[in-house]
Amino acid sequence: MIALENAAYSYGGGELLSEISLRLAPGSFHFLTGPSGSGKSTFLKLCYAELVPTAGRLTLFDREVRSLSRDDVALTRRRIGVVHQDCQFLDHLPLASNVALPLLVAGKPTPTGDLSALLDWVGLGPLATALPPSLSGGERQRAALARAIIMGPDVILADEPTGNLDWEMSLRLLTLLVELNRMGKTILVATHDLNVIRQAKSQIAARVLRISKRRIQLAGADL
Repeated sequence: MIALENAAYSYGGGELLSEISLRLAPGSFHFLTGPSGSGKSTFLKLCYAELVPTAGRLTLFDREVRSLSRDDVALTRRRIGVVHQDCQFLDHLPLASNVALPLLVAGKPTPTGDLSALLDWVGLGPLATALPPSLSGGERQRAALARAIIMGPDVILADEPTGNLDWEMSLRLLTLLVELNRMGKTILVATHDLNVIRQAKSQIAARVLRISKRRIQLAGADL
């Protein structure tokens, strides 16, 4: 699904990630940990072709990323939902319209029933007409998750999705990610919150990866 073979990424004259060999299998759940500045966000950007490795190979859905045209990249990204750490919305549009934006951009219809069901699933049904500035941090993150999955992606990537949330809101978001994984979605979450990782591992078979010295390693049992 997403595979890297001896991949590296250099930035500003120095190598940020080196010798990365990893495969995210269909239906797997991975956490990515590491100190701030270690390259977690960069790795996620590689996984949805925002960045291209400066060395090695990156394959998305059995296609080498360097062989993809701009249109191919756009089509590939429809199969990957991304929840950014600092989720942005169009403040003049109601929540429901913000969540449906990927469908609009793709030129696809927005079935009202499906959109309502999705908002209900993330617990935001009553806020469908609310404007983004009125939402709490937890509501914004759940809205970002709804927007990320409205196209029915195979993979969901989340960059520190619980970073600014309290424990209760973190658990609500984690529950949604676990449910998505049980539906067969591949999940990769970059996080520094070990409590969230421990909670997830008590529910599902999640692998924990750690960036250390520019490389990605399987974390030990100390988590």
